Amino acid sequence: MTMQRTLCLTLVSLLIFAVSCAQSPFMVLPREPDNSENPSHVDAFTSEGASNPSEEQSSGPSQSEGNFSASAHSAEDNSANMETPEEVAELSKTADEAASDVEPYTDQKRIDDALYFYQEALEQRSRGEPDKAIQSLDQSYQVICSIKNDTDPEITQQKEDLRLLISKRILEIYASRPHPQIGSSREIPLAMNPYIASEIKRFQTAEREFFTVSYRFSGKYRPYIVEQMRKAGLPEDLSWLPLIESGFKTKALSKARALGLWQFIASTAYRFDLSRDRWVDERMDPERSTQAAITYLKSLHELFGDWTTVLAAYNCGEGNVLRVIRQQRANYLDDFWDLYSRLPLETARYVPRFLAALHIIKNPEKYGFTDLKPDQPMKYEKVEINRQMRLKDIAKVLQVPGGVLEELNPSLRYKATPDYPFTLNLPIGASGIFLASLEQIPKWKPPKSAYLVHRVRVGETLSEIALKYRVPVYRIVRANHLRSASRIRAGQRLKIPVRGQVVVASNKVPPPKGSTLQYQVQRGDSLWRIAKRFNTTVPKIKALNGIHSDMLQSGQVITVQAGSR
Repeated sequence: MTMQRTLCLTLVSLLIFAVSCAQSPFMVLPREPDNSENPSHVDAFTSEGASNPSEEQSSGPSQSEGNFSASAHSAEDNSANMETPEEVAELSKTADEAASDVEPYTDQKRIDDALYFYQEALEQRSRGEPDKAIQSLDQSYQVICSIKNDTDPEITQQKEDLRLLISKRILEIYASRPHPQIGSSREIPLAMNPYIASEIKRFQTAEREFFTVSYRFSGKYRPYIVEQMRKAGLPEDLSWLPLIESGFKTKALSKARALGLWQFIASTAYRFDLSRDRWVDERMDPERSTQAAITYLKSLHELFGDWTTVLAAYNCGEGNVLRVIRQQRANYLDDFWDLYSRLPLETARYVPRFLAALHIIKNPEKYGFTDLKPDQPMKYEKVEINRQMRLKDIAKVLQVPGGVLEELNPSLRYKATPDYPFTLNLPIGASGIFLASLEQIPKWKPPKSAYLVHRVRVGETLSEIALKYRVPVYRIVRANHLRSASRIRAGQRLKIPVRGQVVVASNKVPPPKGSTLQYQVQRGDSLWRIAKRFNTTVPKIKALNGIHSDMLQSGQVITVQAGSR
């Protein structure tokens, strides 16, 4: 009995010991080799807080302990990154304060940003990155376009300076960047194909008179052009280009507003330093326009390398021709005639038309032109003057026809010299007489512009007003110092320039009977008094000026026809 009880107690004790060992978190495992290259094992085991250091050194962590150690590190990281509500509020407050401290984006800051992009473009260009430079210049231009304030003169001046600089740099980049060259010929290839044959036939029939007259006019200017072409190293055949452009007429004006022997439009004229103002337009000056044309042709040849392509670009602009070339999706073209069908119709005809003219000029008898005779070259001498005079007054002193001086000085827009230094062309041998008789030639003062006063109605535009009075829009803009043609308002009074001489009340000499003049209304004037002075009637004055009221304004200019009642 006692034996059995003892055996039972022993079994229970063993069972209790076994259960207590199974619930313990530590197990004695076989010793593993030390891994000095992975110290994280030691750190992970230490973080468990073991009570027996000797056991820790002699035994490594189990796989489950490794997972636990990774979870412990992750928890520590998350707890480190977590922010208390007070910290979040503090951060939000700091962000709000920073936002309130941001300075407004002023026009001057926009100018500074535009300058930054401009400077960046210069650096990119110097590094040989033209495409990036163009993009930076575009960004600079977009920034200055966002400036709407026109009241600050300093900002406006900076804006205009930047706009000019950007345009110059863009032109320089496009002029200097490599483009596919079609060839490198120094002579104009005298080809023959159906296009050229068609233009020859046109000159032989419908345009025969034009060709003959243009060839005759060429004698006046072509000797000078040929001389300048030789000096510049250009093919002499290019001297016949004005025959196609203008018929060798100095005042030829196209539908596109191209003017002169070489048919420069205003923008291209400015590009090649041809001046154009109230008195002088150098596009009509044979010498100055020839020099500009030579410069333009040389730059185009450097760009394309083929004279037939140069001719096309001269007619429609290098940008249009380059666009067609890029559309070929090739690095080069074998022949100009690959472009022919893709060019604008007028330009497509331009090159074969010029080549057809060269065929006829080089062999006129072959094509039935036996009556081609050029005029004599124009000969003249130059005199520097600084005085406004009318050409007809100068012609009287020199005893030459007035048309002679007009032909020698075609750049004078109003047949009078400007109010600044000018080089006047005179017939050979006439300069001495001119200088000796200079004081006898009356000084000329241009008449003051006459104005009508128009009150802008609701919905009226400047174009409608200009059409009503048959006056160009730009003259109304200039007379009223308008910043823009669209900036007019209902009720605004506009001065409308009209042709003719202005007569004021102080003039005592009665106008001749039947003459039509412009009269400037003075204070106290009435239609009845004006009609009495010019010996006419009030209804006639009203009908002549489209006036429906008897009210007049001081300074208003009205048209009056003097005569008998």
